[in-house]
Amino acid sequence: MSTDTTADTSDAADASDTNGGTAAGAADRTTSAPPASAAPGAAPAGKSAGPAAPAAGAAPVPGPAPAPVYDWIDPSIPAPRFGEPGRPLRRSSPFYVGFFGGLGLITAWFLAQAFTGIKDVIVLVAISFFLAAGLNPFVERLQRVGLPRKWAVVTVGLGFLLVIAGFITAIAQPLAEQTTDLINSIPDKLTELLHNEQFKKLDEKYDIIEKAKEAAASANTAESVAGGLLGFGKLILNSVFDTLTVLCLTLYFLGSLPGIKEAIYRLFPASRRPRVRALGNEIIGGIGGYVNGMLLVATCAGVSSFVFLTVIDLEYALPLALIVALTDLIPMIGATIGAVVVSAVAFFDSPGKALICIIFYVCYQQFENYLVYPKVMKRVINVPPALTVIAALIGAALLGVTGALLAIPVAAAVLLIIREVVTPRQDKV
Repeated sequence: MSTDTTADTSDAADASDTNGGTAAGAADRTTSAPPASAAPGAAPAGKSAGPAAPAAGAAPVPGPAPAPVYDWIDPSIPAPRFGEPGRPLRRSSPFYVGFFGGLGLITAWFLAQAFTGIKDVIVLVAISFFLAAGLNPFVERLQRVGLPRKWAVVTVGLGFLLVIAGFITAIAQPLAEQTTDLINSIPDKLTELLHNEQFKKLDEKYDIIEKAKEAAASANTAESVAGGLLGFGKLILNSVFDTLTVLCLTLYFLGSLPGIKEAIYRLFPASRRPRVRALGNEIIGGIGGYVNGMLLVATCAGVSSFVFLTVIDLEYALPLALIVALTDLIPMIGATIGAVVVSAVAFFDSPGKALICIIFYVCYQQFENYLVYPKVMKRVINVPPALTVIAALIGAALLGVTGALLAIPVAAAVLLIIREVVTPRQDKV
């Protein structure tokens, strides 16, 4: 009888293990069996008998409600101290969409305002990088000769600074002399004007001199003149600061260009870096070629202008030729701007010389547009003529002259990416 009771108790213990009994219950099961006099199925000593079984035919007594189980909560994680968390907010909820949508709009607005504030700095950085890319081929040529890169950068940088210093010197001296001559000649010009019969008739009819005196004595005129002088001085200081900034950044980019390129390439996955490196080197090489091509075209314009102005014996031929070379860097309209400046200066010397200048620059611009420019640019960039015009117009509308200068190499880079990346991928679809 004792053996049978022990077997029954072991079966009950196994059933309790199957139903997920606690460790304490398992320990109790290892104790001795109940005495032989106990009825089968009776509770062991020291344990309560539990709730009485319902009588036959009676309704079952409901037990305690089971703990809520959420399918979105990991059951292995213990319940938090302050209760189960609520169900997360649905992403399709109007509150969720409106709140985070509004937050995104506010962030975008702040970023746009920040970009507007630093636009001038970004333009200076872009100009410096383009100049560094344009000077990099000269550095690489010196490296191929056997010169270390740091000394090649120093050599090219010194040459670049000497060219800029020579240009400023050639422009500054005639500009200062002509400004002094103009100021000194104002009294004589006014005297001649007052003795001019035609001007006397106009003065009697419209009272020009009295109105000029009243305007000169007005406080608004003095304030406007002072504001104009202050604005001009601020413009000069900003121009000097921007020029020094571009020079410093250009030399820095020129010295660290390989490291900058490699740092950018490492942002891409390792499996794609060889292709990205090849495309990046091609783009930077195209930028350098474009800058060198523009410098070559501008040099041709400057040399031709200097020879022409020397032949017609126009005063200040060298600074005028440098102005033509500088303005010729601007796509499409640069040569026209230079021609207008030279023709205006020649007009004050002689109307006949001005007419000769107009004829010369009209002919030279046709020669440059249809012969020099296409041959030079065909070797460095592959951009259709129509796209060149469109890119220059868009760049000029966005950033003025700077945008027109940077638009064409940017268009060439975009075309290269489309031709080498986008088009092959579309052909496989």
